[in-house]
Amino acid sequence: MAKGKYQKWLEPDGLLLLEGWARDGLTDEQIAKNIGCSVRTLYGWKERYPQISQSLKKGKEVADYQVENALFKRATGYEATETRVEEYEGEIKTVTTTKPVPPDVTAQIFWLKNRRPDKWRDKPEPASSPDQEKAASKLFDALEKEEPE
Repeated sequence: MAKGKYQKWLEPDGLLLLEGWARDGLTDEQIAKNIGCSVRTLYGWKERYPQISQSLKKGKEVADYQVENALFKRATGYEATETRVEEYEGEIKTVTTTKPVPPDVTAQIFWLKNRRPDKWRDKPEPASSPDQEKAASKLFDALEKEEPE
């Protein structure tokens, strides 16, 4: 009996490759192309074989968390360690320096707009007062009465 094309992707090396592609940010369509199948086939395999689905999820989660952590670090600032090799009076030394990297305003804006859109969107929704709501209600009532039947 011939093995299905999916069998290769259920083996440890195949699952690791799928996870790596997902971690690298490839879409399901791109992963299906790399496998040599249609995206519908890949979706079927994900439903039928939990190992394939888990490998893809795990890879995507890792990448998402890495990017999220990098964005947060950039938004809040951090210390960077720089190592360089210097020659001084014929002697070679390794010098390590720690430098502060200030917070990045663009990263802060991106973070806040996505994490707290209720407070940080470009055009906040104006809060309506009870008086405005009553006026709007009266206007709608008046318009309904004027409509011809």
